[in-house]
Amino acid sequence: MEKPRKIDNGETTPDGGLPEKSAPKFVGAVENAVAILRFLSHHHGPAGVARIARDCGLNVSTTFNILRTLAKEGLVSFDQDSKEYRPGLGLLEFSVPLLGTSQIDLIRPRLERLSQTHRALIGLWKVTPSDRIVLVDRVVEGRVVRVDMSLGARLPAFVGAIGRCVAATRDLSDADLRRAFDDLRWQKAPAFADYAADVARARAEGYALDRGNLFQGVDIAASSVRDTGGAARLGLSGIAIAGQLDEAELQALAHDLHEVAGALSALLYGRGAGAGTGMEAGTGTGA
Repeated sequence: MEKPRKIDNGETTPDGGLPEKSAPKFVGAVENAVAILRFLSHHHGPAGVARIARDCGLNVSTTFNILRTLAKEGLVSFDQDSKEYRPGLGLLEFSVPLLGTSQIDLIRPRLERLSQTHRALIGLWKVTPSDRIVLVDRVVEGRVVRVDMSLGARLPAFVGAIGRCVAATRDLSDADLRRAFDDLRWQKAPAFADYAADVARARAEGYALDRGNLFQGVDIAASSVRDTGGAARLGLSGIAIAGQLDEAELQALAHDLHEVAGALSALLYGRGAGAGTGMEAGTGTGA
């Protein structure tokens, strides 16, 4: 396996941190409209105002006004007979520029924000049908001491922090998990009991950590992007030199990776928020 390389690009500020920024402000009405459009896109059928309001957590009056505005703009269509709404052809106006764009290009801005926020190398991994993970993109923002990995790096699907997340999506018996674990190579192998506990924790919490097991001197946080069947299709990892992030910062990185992975699960594979916050065992295995 390839060991990450350490790179020193200096610091962003005299104290080694990132410049302070004011808290972002968001427009609730826009967030509500996006929630409604996302629901209609993933619902696989028309729905009435009451159903949309209930599933989006909005009141009926607000939902009705937003739907009426979206219909006026052609982003949703309204059936006068059934009194139900569905996605409108106007959405194609926004999707045309993205046709032919790779998933990696669409995901990259999120990786860049994660890297800038957490001062870590952010990796995007593809889970293959042959139970490998392949590094298909990696981003590092800011001038900090960092590790690096080459694009195309391949690892067994169950190894490291991402491996714990992938294993958490599989319906494996203890014996099957043990057999998979015994085939893995680590620079500092964890005890199987600890690994199994990490997998169980990843199933409940949606993310996992690797503290110097896969690569000594390297801390890794990870989460997985899953399809509607619960199968891990992609992995997101945050990689930093050991000690560069304290425990709270590493946990914050893991939580943000999980949040972004959940958003990508919905956007790319239609896995909605109703699928749960953790990583319930899925039925699929391939990418």
